[in-house]
Order: sequence, then structure tokens, then C-alpha cells
Amino acid sequence: MDNNGTKPPASTSETPWPVRRVNSTVKGWIERLGFLWVEGQLTQVNMKPTWKLSYLTLRDTEEQASVQLTCSTSLLRNMPTPLKDGDRVVIHGKPAFFEGRGSFSLWATEIRHVGEGELLARIEMLRKQLAAEGLFDPARKKALPYLPNKIGLITGRGSAAERDVLSVSQDRWPAVSFRVINTAVQGANAVPEVIEALRALDTDPEVDVIIIARGGGSVEDLLPFSEEALQRAVAAAATPVVSAIGHEPDSPVLDNVADLRAATPTDAAKRVVPDVAQERALIAEARSRMAAALRGWVERERRGLANVRSRPVLANPLTPINLRRDELERARNSIRRELTYLLGQETSRIQSLRAQVSALGPSATLERGYAVVQVLPRDHSDPEVVTSIAQAPPGSQLRIRVGDGSITAAGMSTSPAD
Repeated sequence: MDNNGTKPPASTSETPWPVRRVNSTVKGWIERLGFLWVEGQLTQVNMKPTWKLSYLTLRDTEEQASVQLTCSTSLLRNMPTPLKDGDRVVIHGKPAFFEGRGSFSLWATEIRHVGEGELLARIEMLRKQLAAEGLFDPARKKALPYLPNKIGLITGRGSAAERDVLSVSQDRWPAVSFRVINTAVQGANAVPEVIEALRALDTDPEVDVIIIARGGGSVEDLLPFSEEALQRAVAAAATPVVSAIGHEPDSPVLDNVADLRAATPTDAAKRVVPDVAQERALIAEARSRMAAALRGWVERERRGLANVRSRPVLANPLTPINLRRDELERARNSIRRELTYLLGQETSRIQSLRAQVSALGPSATLERGYAVVQVLPRDHSDPEVVTSIAQAPPGSQLRIRVGDGSITAAGMSTSPAD
């Protein structure tokens, strides 16, 4: 619809709109928005007492976005506190589009400072919201490296915070390496610049830890470090982040979201960079304790070895062998004596039995004049002792055994006993 409430004809290559119609149509669209309340941070205040109108720039506190403000100079002169760059304000105004220049601005009819109490209340509300989401949970905090390869530092250009972090770190560990990105640390540009620097350092594979440092300031100066966009960027970073804002009474929300909160930039340097002198002292102490422990162990083992060596078995290793050899010799002599005795007894018994056998055997009988007559069979089988005349008929071949030999004879005749 145009300003008269009628729909303008379609724009084509045959019926193009003139510039005035474009501006007039856009003006109608914009002005239908009506009055708005808008919050932001002032970055430019152009006002002169002789001007009827003054011009200001209002920027978003978290993103790279801004809008021009136009207001009467008398409105600014009548404010209880003069406006200056960096002020957080809430304005009541109506969007306006100037047809002649084709420019857009907000016509401000009321401008209010955002009070410190209101800012702190908003910060606390954000703090509770993020805590409920778990962004403050200690379990999600990342541990800092013992000795970082490279430290990322986000701070103001030429600031005392930058000097403190660099000087203290180099004093503690001269070989420490930094990648410094200077950004705005207050004002409307602070949040987007810090977020961009954080992303650049987080994607750098050489950076092991990131320090966001500022040397304190007023509540308004520190507002960027309590903005929600920055908190979520820090929570999403894969690299450990240290908050070193240096403002004790009212800590920014960044202190809660960061993996480590340092009281000051100097404290951050001490927490991130180990003290080389202290580490060398610890190494020297550890080496001394290890050497003492080793000496003690060697001394205990030496005493134990001396105690073992003092035992008789180690003083003369042959003693057990000699003792066992003597025992073996005694046992062998004892066995020999026992065997000799047993052999003597058995020899005597055998001799007695032999004498008995000799006395009862045929040899003794033969020696007394008796003889044993055997007949020799013709089939050359074993001879038989003749006990009957029937065994030796006349003509039988006989063998007669006497005490000292045998006699071969032939049977002449037989006669029965009377």
C-alpha cells in the first residue's frame, strides 16, 4: 500500500517506478511500525548547541549492527546526565525514512540511561539462566595444560593488562610463546571483536590455552564480558579459556563460564605459566630425595648382604660338603662293617653246612673204602647206579667210582645174596 492506502501498480521493465515512488512506498512501510523501545550502546554523539537536531549512533551490544538516531537538541540538553560515547541507553522513538535522502533513522522522543542497578539485575538474571543450562558446571570445565606450547591472549591494544600478562609470563618462563590479538574491551565493538578473536585462537592448533584479559573498570565498562553471546562462544570453545578481567566486587558472567577465573591479568599469567625457578627447585628437591632414597636402599642391601655373608655357610661354602662327606664316610664304614660281619657269619655257616654235607655225602663214604657202581647203557644215555644184580647182567659195561676216581669194568657174572 502507498501513503493513500492504495496498492501501487506492479513494477516491471515497461512500467518502472520512479525513485520518489520507491522512497514513498518504503516510508509508508517503515512508519507503520509505530513507536518502539530500543536498547543499545551509544557510539557517536553529534550535538552542537546551535543545532536544532542532534545525531547519534546506537549499536547492538553483541552483534555488528547499528542504527542512526535523530532527536531534538533540546532533548539532549534537558537530560539530567549528559550523554557520552559508550553509554547504555533505552530510547523511545519511531522509525523514520527520509524520502529526499533515502535514509533511515529512529526519531527519538525519549532517551533514558540504563541504571547500574538495572544492569546488575540483568546480569544476575543471565547468570541464573546460564547456570540452569549447566554452563557453570565444574564437570564441563577443561583442565589447563601443565606447560602450554602457545598461549592466546585477547586484550586491549597497549593495555596494562597486556603488559602484565606478557612480562609476568616471560619472567616465570622465558621461553613462553604468545599469540596476541588486540580487540576493543569496552563499548559496542567489544563483544563481536572478542568473539572473533576467540574463534581465531580456538581454531589455531598451536594455541593450548586462551586468556581474555582486562584490567578492571566500572560496571558499564565491563558489560561486554557479561553479554550472553560471549558466554556461549566461550562455552563452545574447545580450548581452555581463562577469564582475567580483574574486577573483584562485581565479577562478570565470563568468570563463571570460563574454565578458570583469575583475579587479575597478573594472576592469570601465574596460573597459566609455571615458574621455571620453582620447577627447577622442585626437580632439584626430587633428585635429592631420589638420591637419598637410592643411597638408603643401597645401604640396606649392603648390610643385608654382609649379614648373609657372615653366616657360616657362606663364610666357608665347603663346610656343609665336608660335613656331609664325613657323614657319608661314617655311613659307608658302618655298612662295610655290617657287610663284613654278615659275610663272616654266612661263611662260617656255609663251612659248617659243607662239613655236614661232606660227612653225610658219598665222597666221605667213598674215602672210607666204599664204591659206587654204575651201569653204562648201550644207547649212551645217562649211567644208572646199580642197586640190583638185575641191572647188570653178565657182559654189562660198568663204571666203578671210588674215592679218588673211577674204574671201567665189565660184569662177568651175577649171584644173588644169601
